[in-house]
Amino acid sequence: MAGTDEEGLDDLPPSAKLVFKVLEYNGSLTQKGIVEESMLSARTVRYALERLEDIGVVDEDVYFADARQNLYQLDETALAEADADAACVECD
Repeated sequence: MAGTDEEGLDDLPPSAKLVFKVLEYNGSLTQKGIVEESMLSARTVRYALERLEDIGVVDEDVYFADARQNLYQLDETALAEADADAACVECD
């Protein structure tokens, strides 16, 4: 991600980074679940999810238990890149 013109995780606002970490720690969650875990407002979570979807690190699926809601999860490649970035920081 570094050295490109594309927006990356490092370029996102703190709320989007927090939502990323909540999904990384908890796995798949609905928007309501993310609001409860992050203690951010629903509007802030919606905006953060939109930004994360724009850079392709979050996938949105239908939540079969309640079709009115969506289930959000990290894209597997995004999770692998986040782990690789964390390893690089530890190497320095």
